[in-house]
Amino acid sequence: MYKNDTVYYPQDEMTTFLLPVTVGCSYNKCAFCSMYKDDKYGEVPFQDIEMQLLNGYTYTEKVFLTGADPMAIGFDKMKRLLDMIHKYLPYCACVASYAAIKSIAKYSVDELSILHDAGLRLLYIGFETGRDDILKLMNKGHTVDEAIKQAKKLNESKIPFNSIIMYGIAGEGEYVDNAIATAKMINQFITNKVITMNLTIFNGTELNNMVKRGDFIPQSRNERLVEIRTLLENLEPKQPMVFDTTHPTNIIKIKGTLPQDKEKLIARIGLPKGL
Repeated sequence: MYKNDTVYYPQDEMTTFLLPVTVGCSYNKCAFCSMYKDDKYGEVPFQDIEMQLLNGYTYTEKVFLTGADPMAIGFDKMKRLLDMIHKYLPYCACVASYAAIKSIAKYSVDELSILHDAGLRLLYIGFETGRDDILKLMNKGHTVDEAIKQAKKLNESKIPFNSIIMYGIAGEGEYVDNAIATAKMINQFITNKVITMNLTIFNGTELNNMVKRGDFIPQSRNERLVEIRTLLENLEPKQPMVFDTTHPTNIIKIKGTLPQDKEKLIARIGLPKGL
């Protein structure tokens, strides 16, 4: 890996060739996030990336670009990077990466289409919620309309993506409204997968300070289960879409394809008592 930095990657990429592209986070202002709190943002020099690729396995079929948001490097550098990957790993059929809405906004549809053709075939995007008031509260850096616009841009450019949603993020009592709003947002574009994460309050974050001040009251476990169920009930994908709550943070582990598995997944959540 690149120096001694902690490397974060989706659980689906556990066996994927990890290629360091950025360190730290170019934004680093989300109220709930502690991952890059003490890390200065920077881009890994291309000569270092090339050395990683020179030591890679020639027959590698998939590469995951590491860093909070490798798309932040911009079109010219990303195209150069993808061409370099193809040069050293000619059998690589898929390059995947985390991406932020604000970074995707820097690219045109034509540029994204070029990157798709150059091998960029999967993005993991933190949408978090479909409510603007909660996005603002968590200082996420984008609005719901911006998120929908960028998602549709990716659809047009043929780059598939997974949507990361965070339940519990709206706080006590807001679970149903947040789930409905989030489903409404997702229903407006095509995504490969919805990956849920359970809001975790980490020490040293602004969210932790909000909790201490009483400005944010976390949801109960039952409220969070109802939020997952309500989200499921309101999702109406235009084409088959995976719904996945198997990330370690989740309070329930279910996975299936919508719409065909919807009722089965809802039944597995059940009807929590005490609300």
